[in-house]
Formats: sequence, structure tokens, C-alpha cells
Amino acid sequence: MRMRVLPAFSAAADSVAAPPPPAPPPPTPAAAVKVYLNIYDISPINNYLYWFGLGIFHSGVEVHGMEFGFGAHEYPTSGVFQVEPKSCPGFIFRRSVCVGTTDMSRSEVRTFLEDLAEDYHGDTYHLIVKNCNHFTADVCKRLTGKPTPGWVNRLARLGSVCNCVLPENIKVNAVRDGSAHLEFSDDGLESNASIVDDSDIDDLDHLLTTPNSEIISSIDKTLTPGRDSL
Repeated sequence: MRMRVLPAFSAAADSVAAPPPPAPPPPTPAAAVKVYLNIYDISPINNYLYWFGLGIFHSGVEVHGMEFGFGAHEYPTSGVFQVEPKSCPGFIFRRSVCVGTTDMSRSEVRTFLEDLAEDYHGDTYHLIVKNCNHFTADVCKRLTGKPTPGWVNRLARLGSVCNCVLPENIKVNAVRDGSAHLEFSDDGLESNASIVDDSDIDDLDHLLTTPNSEIISSIDKTLTPGRDSL
């Protein structure tokens, strides 16, 4: 009968510790979110001026599925408003430009814009130095570190008329929750005052309040159009 001799194991071999488990992978950084500049025509003349690098434009910043813009009204409160992307009332959507990306979350973007709205009151709107395109350029620069295309606001820099306003007959219930909802009067829109119609006006969601906003009665704060005739 044959006997098989088993190899001997030394104590040293038995005492060797198992290799440590691999280190867990580093946490995945927050995914960068694209920031778009949505550009709208204010006047049909853009169909001709656009090809020369000019035009009369309104613009809004789209991020996290929200679009924000800046418009004029008579009061020392926020002129920053939110609308459905590519659907700003009173303007004709032309194109979107991807400016860059941001690592801010949806809530961080909202808080950032509510703070920024302190510098963009409706009664500080100025055709040449502080219009809707200046606002979007400021937002894009802060979110992405990149500028917006120069042609978007070129005519304003030349002193041309380019006045973006909030739609008329909008009454604001300004509260401190950062999302004051708009109510609309029952009166019809004046035919020559604005190109906003009833179907467009429902798309404008609300003004952003600022950290220092005061409660203002909707009766006392009826926003009226300020667009000059083009």
C-alpha cells in the first residue's frame, strides 16, 4: 500500500495575514450641469441684422431646467423672474448657446439667484448699462467663469433701444418664501403696449424675492410695461 506524504506547512506561512481589501473608490464629484443662454428676438428686424452680428435681443439663463431673466418695473424690488425654458412671454425664441457648466446644485443656483436679485431691482433697469443681457452675462460669468457672446448685447452698448420688461398687468404677491407667485388682472392687455398675449403670460412663473424683500400688497404692486416702440 502506497502512502502519500502531505507537504508540511510552516508556522510562518500560516501566520501571514491576508492582503487588505482594496480601498473604496473616491466619492464621485457632482456632475457638472450645462448652462445655456437662451436668446430671443424682440423685433422682426433681427431677421436682417442677425447676419451682420447685430440685433435687438432678450436673453435668459437656463440651468437645471429653469430659465431666469431680468425685466423692468417701477418698484425697488426684484426684477429677476423665472419662466419655462425657451418660452419667455412676449419674445420670439431664436437659439440657445451653451456657455459652460456649473457644479452648483439646483437649490444652490436658486439661492445664488435670490441673492443676486438684490442687485437687480426692477426700477434699476437701464437700456445701456443694466438691461436683461447684462444680467445674463453676469449670471453666466459667475456660474461658468465664461462670458456670453458679444453680439447679444452689442446694440445696447451702441446706445440702441433694447428694453426688456416684465409682461403688463402682472400682480405680485411678494412674500419671503423666495418664490412669489404672479397673479394676473382680468383686464385685457392693451393692444399697443406689449406683444404679450394671454397664452404667453401664463408661462411666466414668478419673480424671485431677495433676502431683504419686504411684503408688498398685490394691490400696490401692479407691474406695467416699459418697452419703447420699436
